[in-house]
Amino acid sequence: MKHLRTLAYIAEIARSGSIRRAAESLHIAPSALTRQVQDLEYELGTPIFERIAQGMRLNAAGELLVRHIRDQMADLERVRSQIADLSGVRRGHVALACSQAFVTHVMPDEVEAYRARFPLVSFTVQVRDHVQAVAALTAFEADLALVLQPPPSADLHVLLACRQTLCALMRAAHPLAREAGPVRLRDCLAHPLALPDRTLAIRHHLDRAAARMGAPLRPAMESGSLEFLRNQVLREDVVSFQVPSGIPDDPRLRARPVDPRDLDAMAMILGQLRGRMLPVAAAKFADQLALNLSRRYGTGLG
Repeated sequence: MKHLRTLAYIAEIARSGSIRRAAESLHIAPSALTRQVQDLEYELGTPIFERIAQGMRLNAAGELLVRHIRDQMADLERVRSQIADLSGVRRGHVALACSQAFVTHVMPDEVEAYRARFPLVSFTVQVRDHVQAVAALTAFEADLALVLQPPPSADLHVLLACRQTLCALMRAAHPLAREAGPVRLRDCLAHPLALPDRTLAIRHHLDRAAARMGAPLRPAMESGSLEFLRNQVLREDVVSFQVPSGIPDDPRLRARPVDPRDLDAMAMILGQLRGRMLPVAAAKFADQLALNLSRRYGTGLG
């Protein structure tokens, strides 16, 4: 496995963009890491990094090599999990990327349920929204992604597609909280808005709807943190927007679905990197997640 260690070092340098930062992460001396790079470049007969003022950047040969390294590391992890399964003890690691909307209830519930059955499986959960979640798959930083309306990508293999209705979120004392049932978007826009910023899929969804109405959004505040927006809703008479899975059970909050005449439901996608064979632990977790999400939200986007 010694050669795999060298390949892992190369992947870390590519990720961090610096010998020094990679050495700190790997807990080895920068000089030793430099020698590893030089030895591998000598063996390959070509440089794999460009030395630039900011650090190290992969060249074309390096890009090919790192793609191979990621494939090899993923295959090794899959084989390790298969070997562990032979003994009847499921081990392994599951790396997840998920939108903020799923870190309140969905992902904690699913990880807890899985680890109750297989306590030797560990998890990494990265909060990645929209474009960043797909990037985590292609960089082999995540096995699975659960996201709202990811951009079209040939790299994304969809395991499950559901829909969630976007809700207007307000505090219990807000004027719009006096009624139940769907709320028209124009009624929401008559109040100060606390909106997700454009790094989040919810904002793109709202922008398109507002453009169709000819009513541009003018937020009183915006943030890339849904938690911050929820906290501001509790403090002021502002209206925010979130999907049900991201809204905590808090009696101080009220959520009303936005009328479907104004706003379509949002796509919720569970996916993996196309063509990648997942480790056993990740594949089984994907099965559990897909089953439970389909029971809760249904399936399909039609």
